Amino acid sequence: MKVIISETKEELGQSAGAYAAMIIRDTITRQGYANVILATGTSQFETLNQLIDEKDIDWSKVTMFHLDEYIGLPVTHPASFRKYLSERFLSKVPSLHASYLINGEGDLEKELAYLAQNIGEHPIDVALVGIGENGHLAFNDPPADFDTESPYLVVNLDEPCRRQQMGEGWFGSLEEVPLQAISMSVRQIMKSTHIICSVPDERKAIAVKNSLESEVSNAFPASILQLHPHCAFFLDRESASLLTAIETANNDIEMRK
Repeated sequence: MKVIISETKEELGQSAGAYAAMIIRDTITRQGYANVILATGTSQFETLNQLIDEKDIDWSKVTMFHLDEYIGLPVTHPASFRKYLSERFLSKVPSLHASYLINGEGDLEKELAYLAQNIGEHPIDVALVGIGENGHLAFNDPPADFDTESPYLVVNLDEPCRRQQMGEGWFGSLEEVPLQAISMSVRQIMKSTHIICSVPDERKAIAVKNSLESEVSNAFPASILQLHPHCAFFLDRESASLLTAIETANNDIEMRK
């Protein structure tokens, strides 16, 4: 487990985006293509901006999946993750080989089968993820399902998760936040060769501490990342403020085990 702490969330995003770009370039050089997962939300703004600005990525050899989408929310809604990625990423890298956006408006069983088939044909090289204030990974709220082999599943969103979405300004009231979403499963995320977790802001400090310093437990869904062989957490000073079990060397902070 690598943890890289930056002074600001802008520097965090620059470091995480540059690291993701390096992995994508190296993967394309080695195997001729790269399959990636992108996260959404306010925590990913700076990381995605840096990734887009990186040079010498042949996007025509990159296939993209994303983590989750609300059920019943139209793509025109400001909180739609399809809208987020279309505007903030896909429109800026139009040569992308392929993208698989989750549609939570139609037949859910057909959508789950469609997503499962396609991600099954595209082993993921690098996943860019974040964690929620409640420690969720994608929309796998606690207690998260660590056992299902299904690549995507329908999940119920708990109140802390829904309050976070409202608090970040995506919805005007708690009642407007959907009760369910389609989420990539924990096991599917963990199948990624590399995982990059970007987590800025003081409001995530408790979740960061629980994810990195607690025992692995579905009560703290992102704690499962401790078991991944190639996972890097990118934090700012505020999100890392409650960590205690760290050692610093050349700005690379390795978790004590």
